[in-house]
Amino acid sequence: MAQNIELSEWKWEMINMEFITGLPRSRRQHDSIWVIIDCMTKSAHFLPVKTTHSEDYAKLYIQEKGLGLTMNLSTVFHPQTDGQAERTIQTLEDISRTCMIDFKGNWDDHLPLIEFSYNNSYHSSTQMAPYEALYGWRCRSPIGWFVSRPKPRA
Repeated sequence: MAQNIELSEWKWEMINMEFITGLPRSRRQHDSIWVIIDCMTKSAHFLPVKTTHSEDYAKLYIQEKGLGLTMNLSTVFHPQTDGQAERTIQTLEDISRTCMIDFKGNWDDHLPLIEFSYNNSYHSSTQMAPYEALYGWRCRSPIGWFVSRPKPRA
């Protein structure tokens, strides 16, 4: 039986929220990653959190971002999910596995860089990176921002 998957008209109108749990505890006591994905642009936020009940975080998100959103919780195996959460989590787990070995107890410090990398990588479903889908242009890489240049002589 074919399922009709509802499509969103606006960015961040429909989101998936999932958790990656059971991670090594960081120095700040984070042991999970809260993954929030925009269904339209495939943009994602990766937030380090302490283990708790996921519904509490979902309510917090709605409370913070309110703006008339309604909360529909489902698991990744629910027929209404489109597989995006599973793909995003698999990608995040692949990247995180390497980073957690290298960064040991401060993996949560590097989560913004992992998010940046994910949101600027090409997605075949949208034919562009999530950043470009969200903002309408490609992101300039921050790599060149930190290169020291000789100061001009006065």
